[in-house]
Amino acid sequence: MKKMFVPLAVALMLVISACGGKAAESGSSSSPSAQPSSVAPSESASASPSDSAPVESGTITYQSENGPIDVPANPQRVIVLSSFAGNVMSLGVTLVGVDEWSKKNPRFDATLKNVEAVTDEDLEKIIELEPDLIIGLSDIKNVDKLKEIAPTVTYTYGKVDYLTQQLEIGKLLNKEAEAKAWVDDFKVRAAKAGEDIKAKIGAEATVSVIEAFDKQIYVYGDNWGRGTEILFQEMKLAMPQKVKDTALKEGYYALSSEVVPEFAGDYIIFSKFPGSDLSFTETETYKNIPAVKNNRVFEVNAEEFYFNDPLTLDFQLDFFIKSFLG
Repeated sequence: MKKMFVPLAVALMLVISACGGKAAESGSSSSPSAQPSSVAPSESASASPSDSAPVESGTITYQSENGPIDVPANPQRVIVLSSFAGNVMSLGVTLVGVDEWSKKNPRFDATLKNVEAVTDEDLEKIIELEPDLIIGLSDIKNVDKLKEIAPTVTYTYGKVDYLTQQLEIGKLLNKEAEAKAWVDDFKVRAAKAGEDIKAKIGAEATVSVIEAFDKQIYVYGDNWGRGTEILFQEMKLAMPQKVKDTALKEGYYALSSEVVPEFAGDYIIFSKFPGSDLSFTETETYKNIPAVKNNRVFEVNAEEFYFNDPLTLDFQLDFFIKSFLG
């Protein structure tokens, strides 16, 4: 770089001197500025050459959990370190780095094909990606170092509900109107679907969301992804009492295979991670669950059903409509 800089600088000085000479010959009293422009390419067309004030239109102030922070008004290179890739993608903002869970989502393959998988410890890789905004959960590591690379905004999971979270990310990305339009439309669609489903299966029919991950089985409450927000918050479908007692507060509850029938609703959403131990599904205990015997178990790929961003929520809603009403 240093070797290249010297001849380039000399050449630039010669060009400036020549231009200055021509200006003097023509009677001009002004000469081009040798200072590089700090205006972004998208702003330079509307900027006046005589403007000497620093360009402030390129940033907005976002009121984060930890106080106000200046962020790009039109971010072009966003890194998401946890959970929110789908929220950003739904608003049409470019990602250059995402968390590994988002990268594994088969429904995100097309959009994230050339996007790097990064963690909060990949500082060198993050620097190379030249982000103009970093988003993550409040428990990520190296926050102070990340802030030195780019404006970094973190959220505490569950501090606000899942739809308010989308509105917050809309504000952060300067796309609040688009975020609100989707939220308003989604609530109407989900409520209508809920009424149709209850009319078919009965208002008292219960639904469980059960997941097999590695060698463990979990049941979920109403705010832990996997479609739980739609089923229980928007559609207001009934939850088995046993699930209410154990999973509603924390969001999830670990089960042994022997007690799965106690947590099974009249309908089951069965979320499966590839490679998980599913041997319990071959037992008589599982096969005798009424929902299993009555063909009321709807299986999903956990890797694409995991999140609660707008892209995933739309997919989940369509799945529930087809499964319950199809």
